[in-house]
This record gives sequence, structure tokens and C-alpha cells, in this order.
Amino acid sequence: MIAHISLSIVIPALNAAQTMRSTLVALQGGADEILVIDGGSTDGTVDIAKSAGAVVNVSDSGRGAQLQLGGQKATGAWLLFLHADTKLGDNWGEVVCSFMSDPKNRARAAVFRFALDDPSPQARRIEKLVHWRSNVLGLPYGDQALLISREYYDMLGGYRPMPLMEDVDIVRRIGKKNLTALDALAVTSAERYRQGGWWRRPLRNVFCLSLYLLGVPPLLLNKVYR
Repeated sequence: MIAHISLSIVIPALNAAQTMRSTLVALQGGADEILVIDGGSTDGTVDIAKSAGAVVNVSDSGRGAQLQLGGQKATGAWLLFLHADTKLGDNWGEVVCSFMSDPKNRARAAVFRFALDDPSPQARRIEKLVHWRSNVLGLPYGDQALLISREYYDMLGGYRPMPLMEDVDIVRRIGKKNLTALDALAVTSAERYRQGGWWRRPLRNVFCLSLYLLGVPPLLLNKVYR
């Protein structure tokens, strides 16, 4: 008999009522616990999370701080960090179980394939750009989720309470050679791209990433980003 491998899913959220329900529905039955770490929502985010059976914890605002708290609260042998506006593909449970079952992956991590919930050509071009950044540079962002064993996560020191670039910070510590791209989608809401301009947001992300890699402090970058 194969021993059960426990999985905790951590979802940082802030005013995510519009997407939270579909994100949680896609996860039903696939995890031992789902933790929603709320950063001070004023909409129905918390009520939706609780009605779906998630455990809600309140955190200081800022995704880095929320992720750090979620990692501390989670009890699973494996952790899956997921954004509140991202819905995992139908085969996610099977793919995750396969990755967790391989002992060699206890000192590795995995991300999903990025996709946007928009049929436009602009969305497809952004997906290709993200695919290149993730696979060539080894720098997937948090909207591709992160699957990692508790043992490896603790060894790395987990997420840091950074105001920006907390996802880049942890994948750089993991390293490209220790990152696997899973054969499953993480479908993210394209609303921010539609509202902010299809290319303005990616260009701003590239600009901030470049400054971060050059050593500009995340606190200062956060002012640029906003």
C-alpha cells in the first residue's frame, strides 16, 4: 500500500471575491487542507473562503508576509502556494500526486504552465513571453504556483516578507536546475492586463525584475510597481 502524502494549499488573498470561488472549486478533494491568508479584504473574500471549507488566517498586507504566514501555518508534508485569481487545470491533482510520489523530488520544486483566461492574441503573446522567462531564465512568477516539500521549503528558509519579488526571491534560491515545469495549467485571470493595458503591465514587470536583479531594494521597487 502506498502511504498517503499530505498536501497543504496556501492561498494569499486580498479582495479576491471575484475569482476566489472558482479557484477553490477547482481544488475540491485534492488537498488535506486549504489555507487562505487574507491581507485585509473588504469584500466577500473571507466569507467565500470559509463557505468552501478553507481555513482563513488574517495577515499583514503584502503577499510576501501572507505567504510566509501560510507556510508557517500549513501542516502538510507538501505545500502548494497558489494565487487567489488562478485556477488549476482539471488534471492538477494527478500531476501533483505523481511529482510528490517521486522521492527524488523532495529536494526539488515544481511550477505549472502559465495561461490566461482570455481568447485574445495579446493573451497568447504574453503566455509565450512567460514561457520563455520561466523555461530559459528559470524565473517563474507566483501566478504559476509553487509545489514544494515541507522539508525543502524549510531548508531554503521559506518565503520572505518582501513587499515585491517574493516569488523571484524563492525561485532563485531553489535554482533553475531544481525546478520542474508540470504538465498542467495554472489559468490566471487576465483582468489586470485588460485594465492596465496588455503590454504596459508586462513591460513594467520586466523593468522591475531588471532593477531587482541589479540590486535595487524591493521596498523601493514596490513604489515603482504601484
